[in-house]
Amino acid sequence: METSVGMAPRDETLRRETRALRISAVAALAFAALGVVWGLAVDSQAILFDGVYALIGFALSWFGLRAAALVERGPTPTYPFGREALAPLVVAVQALVLLGTMGFAALDAVGVIIDGGSEAQLGAALAYAVLTLAASVVVTAVLARRQQDSDLVAAEVVQWRASVVLGVALTIGFGVALALRAAGFADAAAYVDPVLVLLAAVLVVPPPARMLRAAFRELLEGVPGQEVTEPIHAAVAQVRREFGLPEPTTRIGKLGRKVYLELDFLVRAEDGWAVDHADRVRRRLMAELARPGQLLWINVELHTDPTWDS
Repeated sequence: METSVGMAPRDETLRRETRALRISAVAALAFAALGVVWGLAVDSQAILFDGVYALIGFALSWFGLRAAALVERGPTPTYPFGREALAPLVVAVQALVLLGTMGFAALDAVGVIIDGGSEAQLGAALAYAVLTLAASVVVTAVLARRQQDSDLVAAEVVQWRASVVLGVALTIGFGVALALRAAGFADAAAYVDPVLVLLAAVLVVPPPARMLRAAFRELLEGVPGQEVTEPIHAAVAQVRREFGLPEPTTRIGKLGRKVYLELDFLVRAEDGWAVDHADRVRRRLMAELARPGQLLWINVELHTDPTWDS
């Protein structure tokens, strides 16, 4: 006896997700324009890199918006299980692009260092660093409050936190460069800009690397993290006690907002289990596990064949 159901109390959550992605996209486009123009004006590789990073962030935010719109359409005849897999796929693409950008920037910075460094208008560069650091902190805080259970918005938060790290590195670095130049060490100050790029690239690598690992685990249908599995195990234990059921074979998966739960209970035929028992178990689990914005896909099976799950 098997029952399965999808439940989607998520319209408001999706609207919040879309608004957050739009905020991120608009902010990234503004940062990109500012960074590219300012970087070229003051001849700073680090600022130009920051602008290019923001431009890539804008492209990824737009990609996330399109993915969110497709996911929101739900199941279709062509995609009967929906397109929830787009969320981890987008996160994986974002992580790969960010890692590629960091790698390219690091190699370019090494080349500049080998060539003897670069000259930049340090006063204007420092002003840019302070301005963008403050703005990045604001955008990160706004998005962090809106991320809730959205993997797409969480990926945006990771990008903006990386921007904060870049802003801190630029502010400190340009401040040090100004101090070196004022102290008569202009030759040393020339290396600060490419060193900042190299340092920023190294500092920003860990978050997208974690994003990539988590996204691939999700796409390969690995067991979700404890924040997903612990409430499920607690709910299953409670339902078992209520209905007098044995320990089930449990399978849990996650794709974007969709959480899969399959429970196979081996019961005795003489105990008189009927279809409505599976329905009641499933409804009880739905009541326990329902979360705003989360799509539950629960299968409950009561069977008497001991070889079924072997």
